[in-house]
This record gives sequence, structure tokens and C-alpha cells, in this order.
Amino acid sequence: MKRITLVLILVSVISLGRVVAQHDTEATRLLKEQNNEFVPEIFKFDKNVWFAVGYDVSNIAMIEGETGIIIVDAGMSPVRMETLRLKFREITDKPITGIIITHGHGDHYGGIQAFLNEGSNPQVWGRKTTQDENGGFSIEANVAKEAGLTYGNVRGARQAGVILPDSIHINNGVAARPNKQETMFTRGKETAAFTITHFFTEERKLIEIDGVKFELVAATGETYDNMYVYMPEEKILFCGDSYYKSFPNLYTIRGSQYRDVQSWYESIDKMLSEEVDYLLPGHTRPVVGNENVKETLSNYRDAIKFVFDKTIEGMNKGLTPDQLVESVKLPENLASKPYLVEYYGRVDWAVRAIFEGYLGWFDGNPVNLNKLAPKPEAERMAKMAGGKDKLRAIAIEAFETGDFQWSAQLCDYLLALNNNDNEIINLKADALMEIAKTMVTATGRNYMNSYAIQLCKGFGK
Repeated sequence: MKRITLVLILVSVISLGRVVAQHDTEATRLLKEQNNEFVPEIFKFDKNVWFAVGYDVSNIAMIEGETGIIIVDAGMSPVRMETLRLKFREITDKPITGIIITHGHGDHYGGIQAFLNEGSNPQVWGRKTTQDENGGFSIEANVAKEAGLTYGNVRGARQAGVILPDSIHINNGVAARPNKQETMFTRGKETAAFTITHFFTEERKLIEIDGVKFELVAATGETYDNMYVYMPEEKILFCGDSYYKSFPNLYTIRGSQYRDVQSWYESIDKMLSEEVDYLLPGHTRPVVGNENVKETLSNYRDAIKFVFDKTIEGMNKGLTPDQLVESVKLPENLASKPYLVEYYGRVDWAVRAIFEGYLGWFDGNPVNLNKLAPKPEAERMAKMAGGKDKLRAIAIEAFETGDFQWSAQLCDYLLALNNNDNEIINLKADALMEIAKTMVTATGRNYMNSYAIQLCKGFGK
């Protein structure tokens, strides 16, 4: 098979507007099907709850009270939220009396200004944790900011695919492709000019806004400030990012604090204790029907708990992360569920995160306490292969025979010896794009493709 370099692919895709014809992989087919989750639609539940899906990266709800309306989550883009605000105004012109933010990720509050601009001075609720002195809301971004860490912006942009042409960017797993003109899904953009006016600090709190009763419940999971919002009379539960239609992102490749996996499945246990007819997630479409909600949440909890328990079990046997990812696999009765396909999170990434979250970077193998640096290791690999030219030939042969992962790994040895080797740069980029085609996890797929493009442009590291 003759290798087509990434440079030529980019010319055909971007400059000439043509796409090289190819058959979809199974992963590509599944990701394209997942786009059905993001078709814009406003659902109505009970007599006073509207739920907007597909209008932005995350979902937004409007609840009509006696004299005003309450918004749950506020999207990411003020531009898109202005469009949705006008849609809501076709339903009612009552003023906004309350806004509840389920957690401090910017895709759930970045568009809030579109609602605040109405000038009605609503209550704004968020959860305050005890783990952060800086307000406790949006703790993940606050921790990075306080440390002066900005590289998460680069990795976040890669996993969101903000530089990718539409021809290779399908979606972000639990959200449609971001609008590149309106917003970028990066940590640096997770800001909005607003203040939480009412902090929720308890395990559970009953509040009433404009005659509507809400129970706010602490539900640590994807973030430490996550809560779910339960309407007991309507049997409606807004779960934030504790559930969405994908195996959960127990670890994010853009990088973050350890996500408390044990608390995550315990939070779902709390949700299962409620009587719920409508489960309204922060991403993807609602789950409707009491039995359907119970079955979905039970399987979701069981999947998270299984991965956690099996990882801890293996750690207690002295297994390394590399060994654990080989042994910890979801059982078929869970892996086959459509809402546990790895669109957004991956089991093996979660396993590695749990290991490091409890034992740190050292895998227990003393060899890795004094591991060779990349260049001297590459020099020895080249010598073992019979010289650099032979190692190059093996890397090219691996690509030609479809062994793309091995080809990419061998490219790293060659680039450690000469990081300006354009042939190997292109070979690695091509290998990454081939690997990406087989990945159903959108964040990893987007990262692979983005890195490949940046690598060819000279700033992929």
C-alpha cells in the first residue's frame, strides 16, 4: 500500500475542498450515529419544564414558575444562548428569577450573560465545596489558574478538535462539533462575567424559587462541585454530567485533578434513591420512563464501580498500569449497552487514572525509577535494530503492513535521534491519522488528528 502523506491529505481536504474517498470504519459509523443525540430540539416535560438539546455544547432547561422562569445550566456560548433565549421567549415572557448551574465547567455556564443581560437580577445558584478556598465553584479551573498552569488549554483544544476540518471532525463524543467562530472548548475560555449569589454547601438542600420546589443534592463526580437538581413533585432530575450517553470521562486527556471515581458511582446511587420519571442530562438526550431511568442508571453505576473495584483489586496484587489495562474490561452485559459505548471516556484511561490517583506515577517496577531518557534509549534501539536506517525501514514497513501503533512508536525513537526528520514526522502524522480512524472515543480521535496536523506544521510537541 502506498503511503499518502498527511501534507497531501491536508491539501486535498483544505485547499481543494476534496476528501479522499474511503470506507467508514466501525468506529466512524458509530460516531456518526451519535450525532443523532445532538439534533436541536426543545422537549416539554410535565406542565412547566422545557429542556433544550443541541443548541450548544451542553443542555439547558427552562422551568416556568408563578411569576418568572428558572434556568438550569447556561450553555457555553453567549451567541448560542441568545438564540435559545429568544426561543424560550416564544414560550413565555416571564422574567428570569433564578439560574442554577449544576457544576463549574465552562460549557455549563459560559453563555450565562445572554440570560443576565435581561436585567432581572436572578438568584444564581452553584455548589461550593470545602476543597477550594477560592469560592469552591469551578474548582478545577481555579486550581490550574492558581498554579499558573496553561498547557491544559493546548490539550483541551486538541481533544475538542478546534483546528480540524469538518471532513475529519465528527463530534466531541457527547456534544456536536464546536462552532469555531463562536467559541473554543478550552480551559482558558471557561470564564463568564457573573457571580454566584447563592452557594449550596450542604449534602442536600430544599429551595423554592418562584413557587417551584427544587432539591439540590451534592453529587461529586466529573467535578468536585457537581450537584444534581431534583424536582420531587414533577419527578424530574437534572443530573449535570453524572450521566450522559457514553462511558463516562473518568479521566480527561486534556488533564485535570483526579476525578473521584468512587464518589461518582456513589452519586449515581443517590440518584437511584429518587423517584424519577425524566432524567435530563447535561449532554445527549433525555431518558424517559421510571423503569428506563432505573435500568440506565443502575448499569451506569455498575460499570463505573466495576472498573474501580477491578482496578483496586489488581493494584492490591501488585499489577502495573500496563498490566491492569490488559485485564480490566467491562463485562459484555455492560459493554453492549448503547449508553456505555466509549464515545467520550475510555475504560483503559480510567484504569490508569485510578492507579495514579491512589499510588501516584510510580508503577512499582524499580526499573522505572531510573529509566533511560528518550534519546539514549533510542540510540540503543537503533543499534539493536542494526542502525538508524534499519530502524527507519522497520517503521516504514510497519506502516505499510497496517501496524500503525508500532510504526508511530518507532517514529518516536527516530525523532528522539533527529526531531527535524521530515520523512519521519510525516510518517508519524500519517500513522496517528490512521489510528484515529479506528477510535470511537471522540476526544482521543480528535487529539490524534489535531496533533498530527500540528506535528507537520512544526508545533506538535
